[in-house]
Amino acid sequence: MRRLLPPLLAALLLLATACAGPPAPDPKPSPDGGHWRPAPGLAWQWQLSGRLDPAVDVPVYDIDGFDHPAATVADLHRRGRKVICYLSTGAWEEFRPDADRFPEAVLGEGNGWEGERWLDIRRTDVLEPLMAKRLDMCRDKGFDAVEPDNMDGYRNRTGFPLTAADQLRYHRLIARLAHDRGLAVGLKNDLDQIPQLLPDVDFAVNEQCAQYAECDRLAPFVAAGKAVFHAEYELPTARFCPHARELGLSSMLKRYELDAWRRPC
Repeated sequence: MRRLLPPLLAALLLLATACAGPPAPDPKPSPDGGHWRPAPGLAWQWQLSGRLDPAVDVPVYDIDGFDHPAATVADLHRRGRKVICYLSTGAWEEFRPDADRFPEAVLGEGNGWEGERWLDIRRTDVLEPLMAKRLDMCRDKGFDAVEPDNMDGYRNRTGFPLTAADQLRYHRLIARLAHDRGLAVGLKNDLDQIPQLLPDVDFAVNEQCAQYAECDRLAPFVAAGKAVFHAEYELPTARFCPHARELGLSSMLKRYELDAWRRPC
């Protein structure tokens, strides 16, 4: 879960632009022709607000799935990037185009961000078809992977009596739906369930593990050959980059608004 700020709605969709020169090599082709499996150490860009800057020279981009059209994903592919589709799968957002499809019965307490409420993840009869459509969108736009956010409701006051077992079932449902569509899937934060979920996911996305002294808990991903895409917001790079490099994390400093600015390790 994002620690402070939600992703901002993009004011304008970015139109695809022509790309000069040949594309960079594929960051991690899948050996069996299945979904992408990002390896540890890949540099990345995470931009969820502002006009997208497609020129950051990294092999992986993580961008909002709703805010960007297929043309933007295709442009990033021409530039040699793999592209991750950011989605909130554990919370309802009133500003999304499918918001009115979520019945009131599955909407819980606010999660701290304006216009967002926790979802009753036990209600897979309702949520599975809704999330399947969202993942269809990611696939149809050409994304390579999905970053499912707000997937730690069981550790928060949601208005529902969610358990760790409920969360594990929902994680695995989202992972199955993503894999069925040829998409890699990440684990967003939720470090407590890494031992159970490591076989089900392809990479991790983490915020502030250095600030909260949690980065060592992500080591199983690297040991399994799976990337950890990591961002800090408050610590200077000198405070977290040396240890992040030792662990094999893909780390950078970002602003809370997750605009184009970045300072990589």
